[in-house]
This record gives sequence, C-alpha cells and structure tokens, in this order.
Amino acid sequence: MDSSTTRYLTCAGHRLVALLGLLLSLLGCTKETIPNTYVEDTKANREVIEFVEKYRVAVEKRDVGALIDMASHNYFDDMGTPGGDDDIDYAGLKSGLAQLRQELLAARYQISYRGLSYAANNRVLVDVLYTGWFRVETADGAQWRRRLEPHRLVLAREGTEFKILSGM
Repeated sequence: MDSSTTRYLTCAGHRLVALLGLLLSLLGCTKETIPNTYVEDTKANREVIEFVEKYRVAVEKRDVGALIDMASHNYFDDMGTPGGDDDIDYAGLKSGLAQLRQELLAARYQISYRGLSYAANNRVLVDVLYTGWFRVETADGAQWRRRLEPHRLVLAREGTEFKILSGM
C-alpha cells in the first residue's frame, strides 16, 4: 500500500468512528414516550394523559355530568373562528352537552396523542388527532357518522385537579 492509500483508509476509518459516535449519541438522546403516544414519558405528562383518557371515556359513555365536572367554570371556546356568534362559554357548554346527550345515541371516541406542551398561566396544550363515530337520529333513522380531525384541548390545574378550559 502506498502512503496516499494508507492516509485515505485512516481518514475513512476516522469518519466511520465519528459517524458511529454521532449515531450512538443521537440514540442515547432519544426520550421514551408514553406507549401509543408521541408524548415524552414523564410523571406530569402521564397525569395529563390519564385525565384526557377520563374525558375520552366520558364522551363514549355520554356522561354529561362527568364532562361538566371536567370543564372549568372559566371555559371558553371561540370554535376557531373570528366571529363571536359561535363562541361557547361554560353556560353554553352545559346547555349544549345536555342537548347532545339527547341527540347522540352512541359514541366511539379514539384519541391519538400528537403532542403535549406547557404554556403560560398554568395551561397545558394537548394536541390530538381524534376519530369519533357518533350514532345520531336522522330523518332516515339512526345512522353512524364519523369524524377525523386534529384537535387541541387546553387544560389548567385548578386546585389539585385538571379542568378543561377549551376544546371540549
């Protein structure tokens, strides 16, 4: 072997070692996620996910009482629109949930957790992709309707428990 070949192999070997080191360091930096989510596995994040799972079950059971208990008295949702005619506050939420209970015959609600972040004013932003199957009464009889949408729940700790500020 001549000296240029030796030099090339030495440089290639150094590059390979550096690349392997980089890959190992990246693997070492990956964080564990809560199973079936994209959310980092921490005690605080698990507590949030457990709360949202209680919400999901209450939706499936059409448990209006539980849903109202989960809502903050400061609940407000602008429904993602600039106009105020569709905004919902706590009183509107209670009224809407009571009506929904009568119109909704059955529900299946799945949540795929996409992200969770902590914001100012003690708020927790929970980004999800939900799939909902809702059995509703129509002019043609009871039918299932499906919705698949990205969604955000905004939570805040009130006392010792979480409450939903918007996104219900």
